[in-house]
Amino acid sequence: AIAPFIGPDRDVPAPDVYTNPQVMAWMMDEYARLNQRQVFAVITGKPVGLGGSLGRVEATGRGCLIAVREACRRLGRELRGAAVAIQGFGNVGGAAADAAVALGARVVAVSDSRGGVYRPEGLDVGEVRRHKERTGSVVGLPGADTITNEELLAVPCDVLVPAALENQIRRDNAARVRARVVAEAANGPTTPEADAILFERGVLVIPDVLANAGGVTVSYFEWVQNIYGYYWSEEEVNERLDQMMSRAFAEVYDLGLARGISLRQAAYRVAVRRLAEAMRLRGWLGRGDGRSFRRP
Repeated sequence: AIAPFIGPDRDVPAPDVYTNPQVMAWMMDEYARLNQRQVFAVITGKPVGLGGSLGRVEATGRGCLIAVREACRRLGRELRGAAVAIQGFGNVGGAAADAAVALGARVVAVSDSRGGVYRPEGLDVGEVRRHKERTGSVVGLPGADTITNEELLAVPCDVLVPAALENQIRRDNAARVRARVVAEAANGPTTPEADAILFERGVLVIPDVLANAGGVTVSYFEWVQNIYGYYWSEEEVNERLDQMMSRAFAEVYDLGLARGISLRQAAYRVAVRRLAEAMRLRGWLGRGDGRSFRRP
């Protein structure tokens, strides 16, 4: 149904909730059948054997922790040894937990749709994953306290990563968030009212449009690799992701600091500025001398 509207130089879909590499492979195959030609670059998030990129599955969670790392640097805080709480333990939350551990942080709480677990001294992420594979949930992990998803948002921690559903941090619970940094790995986990409360309290919120951009960034890398027909090592993919996420964070943070605005507002301003510049260069906004411009 959507085949007429997508293509390697039109709209390139990427995976999200309830899709995985296999689903993306089926979509690519159906597009190829309809067009009677193989087009790897029409879809991203494919299996590596069908033109997918190494590092794509973990990219959203990994990119989120890169942004957290950069935030801690700007705040003069050490991520090594910091307590991290992650709401959600799927592809994004699980990868974020792995990335946090790799950076030396302590993952003190994680959760899934059934509830969560908390251990102040830190959880063994591998143990949590194996327990979930055996039982279907992180709940009931030996040696950890059982908590609700709501309680996870208020556990003592340095970094909170909402990686589940939208509207989790709201007006009624924003004051209970104890983290210094909130990194939105999910889409829209913080309501506008809660966002204002957190900003007033001095909590640094890394907005979803920045924090979870790692996935779509590596989707772009996959598209580039498909177009060129040349594929990068996972190390190269991760290095390029680190560079792009770090650069994006710096641009947003510097603007927010200069204007005294939240990172969410700063991210929107950066985005609108880029769009406006592209529109100006194409002649859509005027000639640049203050006079209107219309194409013949």
